[in-house]
Amino acid sequence: MREIAAALVTEAVKKMTMEAGVRLEPDILAGLAQARDRETSSLAKNILDLLLVNADIAGREKIPVCQDTGVAVVFIELGQEVRIRGELGEAVQQGVQAGYQDGYLRKSVCDPITRVNTGTNTPAVLHVELVPGDKLKISVLPKGCGSENMSGLTMLPPSAGIGGMQDFVVRQAVNAGPNPCPPLLIGVGMGGTFEKAALLAKKALIRPLGQPHPRADVAALEAEILTRINEQGQGVQGLGGNNTALAVHIDLFPSHIASLPVAVNIQCHAHRHKEIVL
Repeated sequence: MREIAAALVTEAVKKMTMEAGVRLEPDILAGLAQARDRETSSLAKNILDLLLVNADIAGREKIPVCQDTGVAVVFIELGQEVRIRGELGEAVQQGVQAGYQDGYLRKSVCDPITRVNTGTNTPAVLHVELVPGDKLKISVLPKGCGSENMSGLTMLPPSAGIGGMQDFVVRQAVNAGPNPCPPLLIGVGMGGTFEKAALLAKKALIRPLGQPHPRADVAALEAEILTRINEQGQGVQGLGGNNTALAVHIDLFPSHIASLPVAVNIQCHAHRHKEIVL
């Protein structure tokens, strides 16, 4: 049994939270550059150039890449041969609080009824999964709500099939218009239950941008939906062009014979994510 001190978790989460707020990962920067190179609209191409300039300034000057520094969503894969010395959940919350405080990131978390700000950007949303091994993997996804608000979930009848699933995903992305600050990353959860589909869609966002699903039929479906979304012409920031979305990521889970849950979690162009393995 391998032991990891909770203090190490706190420090890792703090560092990732601060970094995620100001520095986009290489896969996102490459995706934006590729979108610029294939863009057909001169206006959209210029905006993509500006987004890349903004990301560069944010990284160099260590200032937030977006004023909406998001709700911290933290995924943990906890090896079954790992013992945390201390309280894991509290360690994560302390790391998020310290990261937003010391990184001078806007605190956006509030009570859903009174709307009183917690002042710490906590509690973070935490998902813990037990996996084989003696490692602890932590992924931090600060989720802005301009894009989060455009997400959706439907409980389709199985008779709707793949066509109905595609139609829902495309409609959700296109109807979002400029609100989620496209170009977008579209996370899709298919199957499971009501809550499982939503979690699948969220977790699909942390897959490296554009990395296809390991199942060939699912990868083909991702590519087909991406093409359909971009053919609609909403484009960068909703101002037209052929880059409404950068990628579609689908995750699956077996579902009941009488149900076909489908969730769409939309992410903006400032797709902030970090991960570490302890």
